[in-house]
Amino acid sequence: MASLLYAKELKVAELAVARAAKLTTLVFRDLVNKAATLTKEDKSPVTVADFGAQAIVNACLRQACPDIPIVGEEDAADLRKNPELKEKVWALVKSTLDEEAKEDEIAVGKLENADQMLDCIDLGTYEGGASGLMWALDPIDGTKGFLRAGQYAVCLGLIEDGKPVLGAIACPNLPVDPSQPEGTRGLLFSAVTGAGAYSRPLDNSDLPKRILFNKRALEESTFCESVESGHSAHDVNAAIAQKLGITKEPVRMDSQAKYCSISRGDGDIYLRLPVSATYEEKIWDHTAGNVLVHEAGGKVSDMHGNPLDFGKGRTLKSKGVVAAEASVFDKVIDAVKQST
Repeated sequence: MASLLYAKELKVAELAVARAAKLTTLVFRDLVNKAATLTKEDKSPVTVADFGAQAIVNACLRQACPDIPIVGEEDAADLRKNPELKEKVWALVKSTLDEEAKEDEIAVGKLENADQMLDCIDLGTYEGGASGLMWALDPIDGTKGFLRAGQYAVCLGLIEDGKPVLGAIACPNLPVDPSQPEGTRGLLFSAVTGAGAYSRPLDNSDLPKRILFNKRALEESTFCESVESGHSAHDVNAAIAQKLGITKEPVRMDSQAKYCSISRGDGDIYLRLPVSATYEEKIWDHTAGNVLVHEAGGKVSDMHGNPLDFGKGRTLKSKGVVAAEASVFDKVIDAVKQST
């Protein structure tokens, strides 16, 4: 990347999400079953991978960037009440770190025991705000996708004065070559404001490559939307597609992998329109993807065309999210306004 701004933060963010992605693949291979799953109050599944990934990322951030607070999705309360689960998570974290140590000496993010792990998980309780730097972390975005062997992502973004400035997203199940969906999988996406957006294979088998939106005519475009109808209004999306002359079937996937997919030109438009008048989007669900889209040649806004404000706490106070390539963005927003 050309810019030296946030160079240290970028390096640690890429390291942290890539390392956490290794843990998530280990969990899926060995522990995706009922015994490895908790249930949140909102009934969405939470796996031990959520806790382990947050511990690994936060351990890196604590050591490398100790003065930057973290807005994280999880805390360690459930693990502190459940010794058996705590030890299961610790075993996975330790196994991941031991594997890393075989490849190279771990200079950042060491954890010596389960209590240190719990303390790192609990670093993610910052309430957010409009000034200064803060991290926004989603240790596993798309838990249902994770459990069904679909798309999920480890997402870490840096916010300065309420605006996302850096994003790193690890997508373990996204095909490296979109033309070969059954081929090698696993990509790391990253972007810094003013320095472009890039991707590289998670296995480091190739160098980072600049990614950009495809500039297609609207009628040739493809929508990207959530798998779950409870996350986005599929019927409204279909009406918007009709207004824009789009006839292709939407591509449905979980997590911020959608941001990654459109940013590298697989799809073109991402719509996440509200299905509830009271629901507020979490900042960790959009911070990293926001930077990626802007640096790949796109725009992101709420459903009214206003920029997303990440300085209002742990949630966005606006409604809906729309992302598209910059030259067609205004037409997409017009169609959204006419349909909602």
